[in-house]
Amino acid sequence: MSNPIVTSLKILASNTAADKGLEVVELKFNPHSKPITIQVQIQKKPKKDVSLDDCAQFSELISETIELSKLINEPYLLEISSPGLGDLLQTDKDFKTFKGFPIEVLFKNNENTKLTKSGLLHERSKEYLLINIKGRISKIPREDVITVQLTSPTG
Repeated sequence: MSNPIVTSLKILASNTAADKGLEVVELKFNPHSKPITIQVQIQKKPKKDVSLDDCAQFSELISETIELSKLINEPYLLEISSPGLGDLLQTDKDFKTFKGFPIEVLFKNNENTKLTKSGLLHERSKEYLLINIKGRISKIPREDVITVQLTSPTG
């Protein structure tokens, strides 16, 4: 038997996506995580990749739709992605779009040892990558950064 909240969320997401020329590829609902997690994968019709802007715009629309529906009466985490959207952040636009998102940074230190740090993307300037690690801003020189990858806060 299907969960009625999941069924309603799928209908809301599909209708919201269709209005923007998108379709929902997959919707996952995890009521056991704190906060509740809703993961939605979208793509353009017919089966074309979406841009980061498409994901951001859909996130705003579906968030508002869920709030108005009153289906979920407690805090929740909404994750929007695409089956074809890469996890690596590379362009200035990527870094602006995903400000505040969880990331993992692979970088080298002064001894050329590879290290990783995880936190929330704060900013990428001309000189540094700034990440928020438990409320503290950590600066990593941009020339030391090897990769910056989006991660899921749900593991």
